[in-house]
Amino acid sequence: MHTAVATPPIQKTRGVERIINGQFVMDGAGVKINRVLTGPLQRRLDPFLMLDAFGSDKPGDYIAGFPEHPHRGFETITYMLAGRMRHRDSAGNEGMITDGGVQWMTAGRGVIHSEMPEQNEGLMEGFQLWLNLPASDKMIEPWYRDIPLEEVPRFTLDDGVTVQVIAGSTHGVSGAVQRAHTEPLYLDLEIPAGVTFEQPIPAGHNAFVYVFRGEAVIEGKGVGQARMAILDNAPGADGVRIKAIAKTRLLVLAGRPLNEPIAQYGPFVMNTQAELQQAVEDFRAGRFT
Repeated sequence: MHTAVATPPIQKTRGVERIINGQFVMDGAGVKINRVLTGPLQRRLDPFLMLDAFGSDKPGDYIAGFPEHPHRGFETITYMLAGRMRHRDSAGNEGMITDGGVQWMTAGRGVIHSEMPEQNEGLMEGFQLWLNLPASDKMIEPWYRDIPLEEVPRFTLDDGVTVQVIAGSTHGVSGAVQRAHTEPLYLDLEIPAGVTFEQPIPAGHNAFVYVFRGEAVIEGKGVGQARMAILDNAPGADGVRIKAIAKTRLLVLAGRPLNEPIAQYGPFVMNTQAELQQAVEDFRAGRFT
């Protein structure tokens, strides 16, 4: 556990611009997921490209996993609430992500990886987030880190709010990963019923909240379970104020927009169509790591 420090109260909270329900889709070899952040929201929530939520205790929903597939031009962050998934990639990395652990992979110039369940029964639940890379970093060498639960900074406030800091920092506690260009904030909050949590967010950052247990209220707007609230970029707002109606668990994400063109073709995210074509050619020619 880490020791939090008091932060100045939020002077003006961001409100809710809109509520997103997500889309249930099949991905990988047939894994059932709720795609919360979809392609049409990429410009609005720059630098975030995608957020998938998955959760099932039915093996048929997840057992097929995600066999080998390529990525180029962005980062993937897998946060496992429950279950066991093994990562292998063409750069020679291998690791197991388990309950409460995080797997952070920078695809960079290109990597081929697989994510396969190491269980055939029980609950598998978690999230995968895609975070864009700036044009200057899209062709860097791939990078990978396993972050087990015990290495994810965690603290509990006096009012009972428990905070896990995956990226960025809050209340004087720095997260497991920092990124200079996109400055991502990635928090997992558990808020007791009736308690309000305040989180500073820089004015220029795009931000959203995803509730996966319970129900929250932000500036008078209810956000139900399995719903994402896109936070507005109201002038003068210095953060967000979140009240839990029932015992609630949610993600808070914010990041500095890159304000660069986004060109995507499946698992490749570049800045131009020509770069996408090159990515496809490089993959087919075996030039990924």
